[in-house]
Amino acid sequence: MTLATLALAGCKKDEVVTAPPTVSLEFEQTVGADPLVLDTKTYTTLAGDQFRISIFRQYISNIVFTKTDGSTYAVPDSYYLLDAAKPDSRHLTLTGVPVGDYKGITFTIGVDSVHNVSGVQKGALDPNNNMFWTWNSGYIFTKLEGYSAQSTTSALTFHIGGFKAPNNTIRTVSPAFPSGTTLLVRADHSPEIHLNVDLLKLFSGPSTIRFATLSDVQSPGSNAVKVANNYAAGMYSVEHIHAN
Repeated sequence: MTLATLALAGCKKDEVVTAPPTVSLEFEQTVGADPLVLDTKTYTTLAGDQFRISIFRQYISNIVFTKTDGSTYAVPDSYYLLDAAKPDSRHLTLTGVPVGDYKGITFTIGVDSVHNVSGVQKGALDPNNNMFWTWNSGYIFTKLEGYSAQSTTSALTFHIGGFKAPNNTIRTVSPAFPSGTTLLVRADHSPEIHLNVDLLKLFSGPSTIRFATLSDVQSPGSNAVKVANNYAAGMYSVEHIHAN
């Protein structure tokens, strides 16, 4: 009996283990039509101010995919810090997105109010990432530092944050997929969404930012709201989707 059982066990086909579907997000940071290069490259705003960038970091969070039937999938615990100095931080792999056809993506630029007051956290939300003011003021959602001859101090310091009215700078965006494009999530391939992040949009849009009059924002307030409204108006766009 024992020999027979072993023989039968040896005849069983190997079980096929299917990996869970993944969706990758690739963020390409640019300044207008030019790639972002820290410290050495000089850029020009639409208003004509010249500047260089030494630091750029930005939180995205609460990623939600929308299916073609209108139903949604919220990626759990989705908090990420995109850092221009760390290329790996700009490539995200999301595991567990349900199989299906998707027509859109939505995410928050910043950190929701609950996590702003949730005490010491880890990973992207670790205060040691230097993206946190105090437990009262919360996270810096977007940090840009650099230099400009038009600034009265030659320095640029834009630390955009704040989650309390009337100076709430949490912004939710839904960059559209290219016309006719559907994100196909299947068990046998891993699609990638390629997004462009245009830093020039921090300084143009609903408000034109001139460095001679505004070059230093380091606390929540009306100036931070102006910059947040600018980048919410078109900083992120979906360039293309790889089916893989």
